[in-house]
Amino acid sequence: MHDAMTNPSAHAAADPAASVENAVNNSGSSFLAAMRFLPPDKRQAMYALYSFCREVDDIADEAGTPEEKRRRLAEWRQEIERMFKGAPSMAISCVLSDAVSRFDLRKVDLLALIDGMEMDATGTVRIADESELALYCDRVACSVGRSSNRIFGVAPETGDALARALGDALQMTNILRDLDEDAERDRLYVPLSLLGAHGISEVDDAAGVLAHPRFPEVCAVLAAMTRQRYAAARAIMAGCERRAVRPAAVMMEIYRAIFERLVARGWRQRGGAVRVPRLLKLWIALRHGVF
Repeated sequence: MHDAMTNPSAHAAADPAASVENAVNNSGSSFLAAMRFLPPDKRQAMYALYSFCREVDDIADEAGTPEEKRRRLAEWRQEIERMFKGAPSMAISCVLSDAVSRFDLRKVDLLALIDGMEMDATGTVRIADESELALYCDRVACSVGRSSNRIFGVAPETGDALARALGDALQMTNILRDLDEDAERDRLYVPLSLLGAHGISEVDDAAGVLAHPRFPEVCAVLAAMTRQRYAAARAIMAGCERRAVRPAAVMMEIYRAIFERLVARGWRQRGGAVRVPRLLKLWIALRHGVF
């Protein structure tokens, strides 16, 4: 979860809902294109969920010791407990509390995201194998999808299956997009088992792993896995009521456009950010959000 945004205030405000909405609208995130077509109550709920996600993600990504980050994440665990007891104390959780009540969001999904951020907050990150990668994706992406699909109105069983496939696809796209940025922070989300299968065993230096001549082969395998998850998500969406999954479809197509640009560029020359042009985002939003 690496899209940059202005950090929403974590303190109570005179109008918490307006504070959360303003922060999200000023973020410039791809998330906005997917949310603008929601009715006001669902849009406000998604803004609150997104703001919570950004708040804990920023704790993991910003400067600070692992101990300090764990302390701040523990404070958010306590806040989630307060919120589910009807006594939130922060602007974001005041608005999120309404979403929890309205759309029956689950505490376990909100806490799972904090679990994922704790994996990032340790400093050095190494993922042992595909099972640990699946756990990481579930915590930082699929958990958010499960909450989102409840807000969208997707039936719980179908919504959870969609969150599994699409959450994996989006997070694996993030991993492939942010290889160099993560390596600078000594984070390596490509499974060590996959690296070892391609003859890359020295993993103490994340940047050195990316420079290995066989690393593009590893990226190609991860890209093939990502493509499969997009295909699975699209298949699940095809069986859903179209209106309910429109926001998820918009987000999927924007991220899939990023993914296809990454694949087209290749894995040997990774310099420079890969972004979706604003006009293409608008076309995707209209194509999948309206028609």
